[in-house]
Order: sequence, then structure tokens, then C-alpha cells
Amino acid sequence: MRTEFGFDPPREHGYDTVDAIRALRDGKARVFVGMGGNFVQAAPDTDVTAAAMMNARLTVQVSTKLNRSHLVCGETALILPTLGRTEIDQQATGPQFVTVEDSTCCVHASSGPLQPASTQLRSEVAIVTGIAKATLGDRYGINWAGMGDDYRVIRDHISRVVHGCETYETDVAKPGGFVMPHPPRDSRSFDTRSGRAELRVSTVEALHIPPGHLVLQTLRSHDQYNTTIYGFSDRYRGVEGGRRVVFVNPADIAKAGFSDGDLVDLVTHWPGDRHVRRATSFRIISYQTPVGSAAAYYPETNPLVPLDSTALGSNTPTSKSVVIRIVPIGAALTSDDSQEPVGADDLHKSYPQPEHLS
Repeated sequence: MRTEFGFDPPREHGYDTVDAIRALRDGKARVFVGMGGNFVQAAPDTDVTAAAMMNARLTVQVSTKLNRSHLVCGETALILPTLGRTEIDQQATGPQFVTVEDSTCCVHASSGPLQPASTQLRSEVAIVTGIAKATLGDRYGINWAGMGDDYRVIRDHISRVVHGCETYETDVAKPGGFVMPHPPRDSRSFDTRSGRAELRVSTVEALHIPPGHLVLQTLRSHDQYNTTIYGFSDRYRGVEGGRRVVFVNPADIAKAGFSDGDLVDLVTHWPGDRHVRRATSFRIISYQTPVGSAAAYYPETNPLVPLDSTALGSNTPTSKSVVIRIVPIGAALTSDDSQEPVGADDLHKSYPQPEHLS
């Protein structure tokens, strides 16, 4: 990047999702720019995330569709409507295509056949290069306008920056595209200090759940695409007409004194919090989950996931391991719910740092 564009790229770490929320919450970051997505709904600890977003001076959403994150915004808020990849992308030099990489490292061209929903829509590339041109101008001599007018200019830069993309423009034109190089697979070579494969092993620790509690995992329904588009038909699990459901083993339902179909609230308490987190009005569904566990859809249960409950190393929210109690809908909570449950420090702690093995 430095050689190609003639500037020194920053080398300090930026913010991941959790740290970005903390930075907005604490006033260390004042601007949020989202390229698609539904950030407020997708992130953990919904109330904290929403408050952090509203603490920003400027929030910008580049979007193909409206979603709930557009309703939770900073002092100044912009929605920049953009072309979807299903729409024709016509720029100054003619129709354009972008490239995408799938989960198997295959890179291929992507272009849409549909007429744009509006003549006023700009592509994501045009939006980004337009912002860069307006803010950076001719600094460093980067041809932002040229990139927006002809995406081949971008791929030309990529061919000199990204290993394996030296013949990018030619390769993406091939049927099916091309596969990115992968030294461990291609030549059994490893770019490590030892020159050998280096593995990490994590210790498996059993959770000891306090009586009357369950371990909740959040998951998607069958008809859910991330947190932007989702419906009310989960044919995988036979759930129709609603999403506020919690799957619980029949033995745990009976032990808690409930019946299949009862409406309940899900509550949890994170050590150090002064309040109990509560997600309301969930219908119990008897399901063959392991005894002691439960499952429910996200983003409906994201309010139960504490921002500070993350895995060591990755800083990923522990959305698959939330200790909850199921209580009657609207029930007053006892004094036991306002303090740490037995073993809470063990239950909520981050996953142990893996040992390093070669």
C-alpha cells in the first residue's frame, strides 16, 4: 500500500465491533460510517449499543434497504442509498462489475441485470471514492475520480498490492473466476517463524450452572439473512408466525414449572451490573435441546448479551453462552436476581487463552 500509493498507512490497531461501541459510548469516537448491515440490531447489548450510537456527532449508513439501525442515530444522521449488486452499475466508462470472494477463497465477478430502483442511486464504489475525493482531494496524487469512473483502475491497484492477484483483471473474467493462493494447501508451506504449522489448543471447561438457570445460545431462523432481512417461517424447526420463542428441553420446562406454549421473560445478570437484563414475551417451545440449555433467535435476544462478555483473543461476544433464568411474563424479580448468581464469575468469564503448540 505504501509503495503503490505513496503514503504511510497507519499501523496501530483499529476498533473491532465491541471496541467501536465502547469508543462511541465513551466519546473516543465521534463518527460512525456503516457500509450496509444493521449494526444496532446485530451488535450485542442492544441498549448500550443504541446509546453509544446516539452519542456520536455523525452517523452515516450506506444502505440498499431501510432497517432499524437508521432509527438510532447521532446528532447528525445521513442515509446514503446505494445500488444493490442485483442492479446495473453504469459509470462514466460504461457498465461496471465488482468482485467478490466466497468462503472457499474463490474470487469471481458480480454484476446485476436489473434496472436501478432510481436514477439517483450511486454505487458503493462511487460513494466511497466520492467521499475520498471530497475530503482528501489530490493529496498523494490518488485518482479517486478515475476509480469511481472505471473499476478496472481499482483492480489494477489490487494486482500490485495483494499477493495472488497479479493477473486480477484477466483471472476474474474467466468462468467461475479464480482461487486465491493458499500456501498450506498449495505447497504445504507455512509463513511462520518455525516454518511449520503452528496450532493452538483451547482447554475445554465444563460450565457449572446455578440451580434454576440455563445456558442460552442465540441463533438464526431458517429464513433469516443476518439481521437485515428475516421472516416468520422457520421450517427447520417447525416455527411459524413469530420469532419471540425460546427452545427448551421438556425436562427443563417441567422442572421450572412451565408448560409448552407458556409466555415467559428471559432474565440474566452480568457481574458488576446494577440491573437485571430482561427480554420480554417469549413463547416456550418444547424442543430436544440438551438438558440445561436453551436457544432463541437473534437479534431479539441480543439485549441479554453483555458488551463486556467476550472471548479472549478474538473479542467476540459470547452470544452462544448466556446464563439465563426463565420467569413468568411480567413477574417481579426476587432479591436473588439483583445479585450475582452462584458461580457467576466462572460462568461469564471469557474463554481461557489457548496454549501455543507447534
